[in-house]
Amino acid sequence: QVQLVESGGGLVQPGGSLRLSCAASGSIFSIAVMNWYRQAPGKQRELVAGITVGGTRNYADSVKGRFTISRDNAKNTMYLQMNSLKFEDTAVYYCKLGTVVTPAGVRDYWGQGTQVTVSS
Repeated sequence: QVQLVESGGGLVQPGGSLRLSCAASGSIFSIAVMNWYRQAPGKQRELVAGITVGGTRNYADSVKGRFTISRDNAKNTMYLQMNSLKFEDTAVYYCKLGTVVTPAGVRDYWGQGTQVTVSS
């Protein structure tokens, strides 16, 4: 069984920074891709950023130049450094691990979500 623990959310003023973490534990052989999604009230969940096991990154246009995704493959942990935060970044942020290979098979996993609130 794979467990995901997200942390790092909170309340921050516009222009501030936060760093989110998503740590996976369990019998994991590999994780092909790690993604951050977010969902604001009344809106659909959207992809914020993703990173492959090889380090290829992609970002939503709305966060390019402000957010940086990274991962530590040895620790099965992913990070999202968020700088220059804006009001519109307020949302619940979810990590998603794609194509996770374990002794039980291959599947995706979602984290429980962490609230990020940008407010003055």
